[in-house]
Amino acid sequence: MSENAIDIKDLKKRMDGAVQSFKHDLSGLRTGRASASVLDSVTVEAYGQSMPINQVGTVTVPEPRMIAVQVWDKGTVGAVERAIRESGLGLNPIVDGTNLRIPLPELNEERRRELVKIAHQYAENARVAIRHVRRDGMDDLKKAEKDGDIGQDEARSQSDQVQKLTDEFIGVVDSTLSHKEEEIMQV
Repeated sequence: MSENAIDIKDLKKRMDGAVQSFKHDLSGLRTGRASASVLDSVTVEAYGQSMPINQVGTVTVPEPRMIAVQVWDKGTVGAVERAIRESGLGLNPIVDGTNLRIPLPELNEERRRELVKIAHQYAENARVAIRHVRRDGMDDLKKAEKDGDIGQDEARSQSDQVQKLTDEFIGVVDSTLSHKEEEIMQV
């Protein structure tokens, strides 16, 4: 009767997905150092549709406080500039033909605190997603126990495994958040 009622590997994969999504969200937060991933969230209205900036040009980091975008089609330069200005990242591109240079301004204390708050929101969203995966696993366990597929001891054992996995992934989120917070608050 000791057949597994839940797929621990599936739960682990889903929790890892939440952590990876969280890390991707954090990579878009500006920390004062230039990174091409800062523009990942920017979408450009071009060719009658909305597309990521990396599909209309090449994003590079030529200097520590500068991002450069080489737009492939001269007709989309204006749309790329507008998208960057309206992205809410506080960036002002300088247009030079088909090249856009984007200097990263120094972050002030107030803006750093705002970025930390946003990072905390991302972390809470990741924790909630991990808890949802835990809840799904626990529901499956309860159903399997109720249906008689597994015994009470096996259900308790697997329940402990699910909780341990949840704690582990929430710990990863918390440590990633604290590293990002340090990075943002560095002067």
